[in-house]
Amino acid sequence: MKTRTLGKSDLLSTRLIYGNMRTAGTWNPAEATPEKRAKGVESHIAAYEAGYTHFDTADIYCRGVCEQILGQTLKQVSGMRDRILITTKCGIRFPADPEPTSPHRYDFSAEHILFSADNSLKNLGVETIDVYLLHRPDLLMNPPEIAQAFDKLKSAGKVRHFGVSNFLPSFVSLLSSYLTAPLLVNQVEIHLGRLDPFTDGTLDQCFERHITPTAWSPLGGGWLGHGKELDPTHAKYAERKKLIDVLDQTAAELGVSRTVVSLAWLLKHPSGIMPIIGSNNPDNIRDAAKADEIDLTREQWYRILVAARGKNLP
Repeated sequence: MKTRTLGKSDLLSTRLIYGNMRTAGTWNPAEATPEKRAKGVESHIAAYEAGYTHFDTADIYCRGVCEQILGQTLKQVSGMRDRILITTKCGIRFPADPEPTSPHRYDFSAEHILFSADNSLKNLGVETIDVYLLHRPDLLMNPPEIAQAFDKLKSAGKVRHFGVSNFLPSFVSLLSSYLTAPLLVNQVEIHLGRLDPFTDGTLDQCFERHITPTAWSPLGGGWLGHGKELDPTHAKYAERKKLIDVLDQTAAELGVSRTVVSLAWLLKHPSGIMPIIGSNNPDNIRDAAKADEIDLTREQWYRILVAARGKNLP
């Protein structure tokens, strides 16, 4: 696959990233059987063999089990750790942590960031996290406190670089103004069913500041990909059907799947969007990688955009 640098760093990543949120087959650690974990390892190996060199996870994915599955893969595949980048995230806390009355919340306190990083390193079985992201904006975030936590992690060799996830431009600007090193990544939901980042300043800011936008759920949870039928009872069924028809037409023109076209549409944007592929199916993982070979024309790109908008441009 083709590669791009992440942000202003020297880290090279494939343009498509493998995301392992679903690799435990459950969100309940008690249900993450050895068989499910082994299947998760197989998915990681399929992605690695298909050419993905960037693997994305988070501490909340099955409460650390998905990090452990990636770590298990690294132990199983000789030399893999030296050839890939690892991104993980922190900052989301579940209900009843640590007290029974504690609510679901976000926590960017230095104490929690440092604790979470150590726990992720243990789960992954590695000495250093390549890119560490704050998962969802904590409205109580104190940028100077976060900056101190980041500096501690970097000076200790536990984290190489930092980024954010689901941050609006104002949050990025505020946090960046207190950091000693630039943020590399903003991971946000971007797909043909969610066009907000194209108009709310998110992608503009990424381009301006050399922050790499990584796209979670680039297929809208699956409905934009091949092999999944639209729900005829969905409120936006008619609009989605028109978009799917255009995607299928473009896919037929190019001799690829609808999945590939949907991902190639994101890859075309000059901000350097990197889609995160979250499938556990080796065939789908390999198919998604073909998007790296497709360069849509401007006409094809805009035809798809108009269909996604559900109306013509002004």
